Amino acid sequence: MSEVSSAVGNRAALGGARRQWPLSPPQATRSNALHPGAWWLWALGLGTAASRTTNPLLLTLLIAVAGYVVATHRTASPWSRSYTAFVKLALAVLAIRLVFAVFLGSPIPGTHTLVTLPELPLPDWAQGIRIGGRVTAEGLVFALYDGLKLATLLICVGAANALANPARLLKSLPGALYEAGVAVVVALTFAPNLIADVQRLRAARRLRGRPDRGIRGLLQVGLPVLEGALERSVALAAAMDARGYGRTAEVSPTVRRTTAVLTLGGLVGVCAGTYGLLTAEGGTYGLPVLLAGLGAALAGLWLGGRRSLRTRYRPDAWGVRAWLVATSGAGVAALLILYAAYDSPGSAALHPGVVPLTSPTFPLWPAAAILLGLAPSFIAPTPPTAKEPS
Repeated sequence: MSEVSSAVGNRAALGGARRQWPLSPPQATRSNALHPGAWWLWALGLGTAASRTTNPLLLTLLIAVAGYVVATHRTASPWSRSYTAFVKLALAVLAIRLVFAVFLGSPIPGTHTLVTLPELPLPDWAQGIRIGGRVTAEGLVFALYDGLKLATLLICVGAANALANPARLLKSLPGALYEAGVAVVVALTFAPNLIADVQRLRAARRLRGRPDRGIRGLLQVGLPVLEGALERSVALAAAMDARGYGRTAEVSPTVRRTTAVLTLGGLVGVCAGTYGLLTAEGGTYGLPVLLAGLGAALAGLWLGGRRSLRTRYRPDAWGVRAWLVATSGAGVAALLILYAAYDSPGSAALHPGVVPLTSPTFPLWPAAAILLGLAPSFIAPTPPTAKEPS
């Protein structure tokens, strides 16, 4: 009997060892959670890739990649629920873009007329603007491509907002950007908290048998939501004052002037270098100016952080997994930019034409580059889930 039980135990141990793949991401804890800045860099990389194409197939693939990563790695935190709101906002933007193309016309000429609406006569000073008239298939397809690109950008931002903890992101900012970071983080957390308050109040109204839809329900829910937002603002201000927010250290005038010169000069260099990289004439000086400006800006931020009296309790570490996640998003953007710059015949697939009206193609190399954005699903620590019954 003991031999049978030992054999069963060994077999169970072997089965458990097989289920624990050595390279699988660990379960997220407070000590190994991914740095929030890595999530934002990953999402910004996907957004940059979306801005380089109007191909609906590639944009849909980017949306699917961002959605899959959010579905596998978002938690039950309030800010994680904002992804659905961003998706709805993206759909609304797409619908508005199509409505504008129908009623206000499109600059794209077309020969395939779908419907002719009554055109409203306008005065002479409004030349170039029309309301109504012909609605062509080419104009609608162009509006669809343009709106889908903007919708993809919103979904990428929503993915970063759902995955990154805003409080930890604020703690990771350098001391010189602490004041601006507080304002940005409060603005980023307002939308998720607002959505959570609306869902909570609508659920309470449904439990009481009161309507939660329509204009009446919206008006009766809006006032408590605004009151809650005001209470959170007052509580945040009190917490910041209790923790000594706004107190600065004494620094010499020379350090202040040097900080201002380095920061402003570095930002000007970054702008000039970026402009040089985006233009054909400035390709030779763009990269050196960009690197010099970036170095000067970082030096100014380091000097500016000396006047901010801040300490960090258990700071978030930027580990190997954070580097891999950030690199995967940057790699998607870099590969699509290189594909558009150095493969002229193939880069036409990134911007399918609408005159004449042709179906978009599915380029394999850009699609493979976009699939690189799935790397966080296999690298980032997974959030804790409910335990299975034994």
